Amino acid sequence: MPTADPGITRDKAFTLLEEHLKNEKLISHSMASEAIMRALAHKFGENEAVWGLAGLLHDLDYETTKESPTRHGAVAARILEENGVSSEIAEVVKKHNAEGLDLQRSTVFEHALACAETITGLIVATALIYPDKKISGVKTKSVVKRMKTPHFARAVSRDRIMECEKIGLSLNEFVALSLEAMSEIAEEIGL
Repeated sequence: MPTADPGITRDKAFTLLEEHLKNEKLISHSMASEAIMRALAHKFGENEAVWGLAGLLHDLDYETTKESPTRHGAVAARILEENGVSSEIAEVVKKHNAEGLDLQRSTVFEHALACAETITGLIVATALIYPDKKISGVKTKSVVKRMKTPHFARAVSRDRIMECEKIGLSLNEFVALSLEAMSEIAEEIGL
């Protein structure tokens, strides 16, 4: 069970995020990941602040490590620990890139972050093919259909999204929860 104290406030976390990420799309992705993680925490009775902060901060190092997948996540974890963020959040952030760091995800928290941050890409890509490019028109079945179309948003890992089953959710349940969470912040993330 996640610790009660994340070691950082949401405001300070967002400031830290803006210090390390300049790309607005990455910041929006981080906010979408945060929203989904908070929704998952709520569903599972976990600490919404802790799970949300993991979602918000998971790609903190992306702009400096994108060419170096064997460092992505590890650098972010170090930055988080240096800023007093709980070691639990730092560890989950590191393991969202378990594949690149030769680690294994084993906890619900770890699997949740991996699938949550990945589904954002498929949802955004789906929204962008609609005439209004808004998330409000996106339906669960549309995202699930595109999940089964390998050439659509081909950089999005279907295997990572399917880790939703490791946290006890079907693909349909996970997509519906994710869409609802992202819809609540649609204006903030430009969708």
